[in-house]
Amino acid sequence: MNDAPSSIFKKGSQAAIILALWIFTAWLFYPLFTLNAIQMANAKLYLFRAAIGIAIMLILFGKTIFDLFFLQSSSEAKAILNTIFLVVYSFVIAGGIIYMVSRMIVLYIRSIDTGSPF
Repeated sequence: MNDAPSSIFKKGSQAAIILALWIFTAWLFYPLFTLNAIQMANAKLYLFRAAIGIAIMLILFGKTIFDLFFLQSSSEAKAILNTIFLVVYSFVIAGGIIYMVSRMIVLYIRSIDTGSPF
């Protein structure tokens, strides 16, 4: 019996779930990208949305680190490429987390009416 179609479907569905999580996370973070155009009356809602987005990014970061330390690849060349991709991907996620947390801090400072932090 050939298990290749079911394996491809399984990997494709996993990739689709991860892509859907990233799209949902981008939707949660969208107000932080347009920080100058938001209304401060809704700042609390934006902070909650961003906190949920940060939680999703932390989960994805943890999954990436887990995959990095426990590689499941059988061939040497594939394992090296997978490791390089996961390292770059984890740095991108970590940078995104740091950037979004800094945007949340700016939003919080603006929401307490102390003026512009810059």
